[in-house]
Amino acid sequence: MQMRRSSAFMIRYRSPPLLILGMLSSSTSNLNPNPKLPLTMKPTSQNPQASHLFSNSNRISQPMTLSTRCFTGSSDPIPIVPKIQSTDPKPELDDPNLLVVVSFYKFADFPDHAELRKPLKELCQELRVSGGIILAPEGINGSICGTRATVERVLAFIQSDNRLKGLRQIESPVSPEEEAIHHGHSSSSPLAAGEDAPFRWDHVRVKLKTEIVTLGMPSVSPVEKVGKYVKPREWNTLISDPDTVVIDVRNNYETRIGKFKGAVDPFTTAFREFPSWVDDQFQLEGTGGNQSELEIKDSNEITKEAESTKKKLPKQVAMYCTGGIRCEKASSFLLSKGFKEVYHLEGGILKYLEEVPKTESLWEGECFVFDKRVSVEHGLEQGTFKLCYGCKQPVSDADMEAHEWEYGVTCPHCYSSKSEEEKERARARQRQFENWGIIGGPDKGRRPTSKADIVNKNFSQSSV
Repeated sequence: MQMRRSSAFMIRYRSPPLLILGMLSSSTSNLNPNPKLPLTMKPTSQNPQASHLFSNSNRISQPMTLSTRCFTGSSDPIPIVPKIQSTDPKPELDDPNLLVVVSFYKFADFPDHAELRKPLKELCQELRVSGGIILAPEGINGSICGTRATVERVLAFIQSDNRLKGLRQIESPVSPEEEAIHHGHSSSSPLAAGEDAPFRWDHVRVKLKTEIVTLGMPSVSPVEKVGKYVKPREWNTLISDPDTVVIDVRNNYETRIGKFKGAVDPFTTAFREFPSWVDDQFQLEGTGGNQSELEIKDSNEITKEAESTKKKLPKQVAMYCTGGIRCEKASSFLLSKGFKEVYHLEGGILKYLEEVPKTESLWEGECFVFDKRVSVEHGLEQGTFKLCYGCKQPVSDADMEAHEWEYGVTCPHCYSSKSEEEKERARARQRQFENWGIIGGPDKGRRPTSKADIVNKNFSQSSV
């Protein structure tokens, strides 16, 4: 089967992820002797040809080889033997080779954070733990992938510093794409890092920043003051109280696909816009309703009208985000602005979807996540949304039917905001990905090679 498939085919048929991302070596090109047969088609009496493609676990039953280049610098392949689904309904939790993904964070007074970078990175590389970690004077934020034993060793090392004990952790299932990339495929997807999970599934990255989640106000410290944590099982009672104002502190591309019933959406494009939104919405201490008559007279009519529309501080505020880190910092900000009763969902939406049954849930839609699942539903099952690699926003099946949709380039949410130059750069990036299976390839940092050059190069090599 040919490895270079059209983008339309990749999106419409949901081929096995390894084939889509170009992760299989050429030795696996004979997995499907009938290239016209969609790879998602299950064997039936009408399609007996498909039976050899599926084991009982509905996965490809032949061994695959993946490169280890991103961890070791070599290109020696390592065998990846697909797991066979056990007839035992209980998962094999004791399997030492099972991968886990753990997202974690902790706000702490951590001025010497830079000293942790080198030993932490070296330990992750030694244990083959992939993902990314941010260190800042206000604490640590990260998401890592590895076997349970190796991940626990990394987390134990981090918490050996007393200031970082009690990490807030969320464990997520490992998708086939994450598993394959963890085993050695760097840059096989242009998925970018997000605010809640600053990582890429190829190697470990440990970064030094001024904040572990960017509010743009390093002086706001949850270590000094923070809102009250609310357990997922108690969340429904709180947000059903008519005296509670529920605020979603995520970005507009996240709230677009799902939020809690009745929640206020600030329509921010980045977390750093949240303080300005609060200033515009509420009569804060020292502003708005506290202005003197002289100050009001000196202000123009527009300012007067804006101040008159501001709301008084609500009796109590409940905030939430994906994993809990943004609303925790936002709660500290609101308390510094005079809000009295501030609550936030412990563990974020992810913990809520994991613990609260769908029949009892007040969540509507799906939750955007910063990994290759793109979105999740109750039980943390993978959702229905895909990702536009042009703007890193979630797209629905309807979005992909629109004329603005171009795989790897644009979608209806970013088409009008991108210049032709930006679109052409995205097309060049997509060509690199389709030609080489990675972003960059032999042409990284150079003008993209034309198809004619590739043909001539291949011909000259075959003639040697």
